[in-house]
Order: sequence, then C-alpha cells, then structure tokens
Amino acid sequence: MEDLSLHILDIAENSTTAGAKNIEIIITENNENDLLKIEIIDDGKGMTPDQTQKATDPFFTSRTTRRVGLGLSLLNQAAQMANGLMEIQSIKGKGTRVSATFQLSHVDRQPLGNMADTIIALIIANPNINIVYKYERDDHKFVLDTREIKEKIKGININSTSVISFVRQYIKENTESFS
Repeated sequence: MEDLSLHILDIAENSTTAGAKNIEIIITENNENDLLKIEIIDDGKGMTPDQTQKATDPFFTSRTTRRVGLGLSLLNQAAQMANGLMEIQSIKGKGTRVSATFQLSHVDRQPLGNMADTIIALIIANPNINIVYKYERDDHKFVLDTREIKEKIKGININSTSVISFVRQYIKENTESFS
C-alpha cells in the first residue's frame, strides 16, 4: 500500500467485519516531537491474547474466506520502516485498538494520503456504523462524528450523494487549512 490512509481503510473495514458499531480513527501529527500517530479503535468482537499475538503474521487470519491477513502485517512493516512501531490491544467481546507510530520526517514514511476519501469510503460502505475521525496537527484539531451528522440530517440517508459531497468538502476544508 502506498499511503497510510489505505492501511487505515483496510483496518477499519476489518473492524466492520468484526461487528463493530463504532469506529474511531485518530491521527496526530506532532512536528515538535517529529511524530505521527495513527489509532483505530473499535467495539467489535475483539481478539483473544493468542490472536492478538499472531495478528501481525501475514499468514494468520481469523477469517474463513481467505488464508492470509495482510492488513496489520503491512501497517506494522510501514511503521517499522519509518522508525516507529505498531501495538495492538484487544479484549475478546469488547473491541480492539491498533496504534501505529512513525517518525514524521523519516524518509521512508509513507504519505498519509487522502483521508477525506478514506472516511467517505467507510461512510458509504457502512452507513449504520458510527465513525469518529479526529485529526490533530500541533495546536490544530478537527473532529468529524457521523452521529452528529445523522442527527442534523434527520430523514436523509448519510450516504446520499449530497451529504457525501458535503462531508468530503468539509473534511478537506478543515484539515487542509492546518498547513
């Protein structure tokens, strides 16, 4: 995967497969500490300690439809290549937190990519799931919560063309202004 946003999309889709009803994606860029941190938190079915330990093995998956699970393995590799690390915390029946850190200025750090399109893809594919996207860069913070959007657009489907177009533009305008 070329961009970190594609890793995020893959792991968030794993969350939906695991039965998550709530997914939180937090991205923190801290220039002073030369750190990029990505967290994906869900309330899905979680993993056992044994599954958590094996989760970064590309030949391990709990799915029955395929024999490999590359998402966590590839994110782990991307973090390590950029002088970072990935951690998984999971409780069976409660959910999972995947956290990856990267040296922000590292030459091998993949670009973040298009987070607006990543969040939009998640919303379109999973209109009944609550998605919270938090993006922080130094002293600036942006939060998008689909529960708030659903509350304001009562009677309109969140994955309707007009709502999706608005949300995409809203994310772009409020995160690109941090530069």
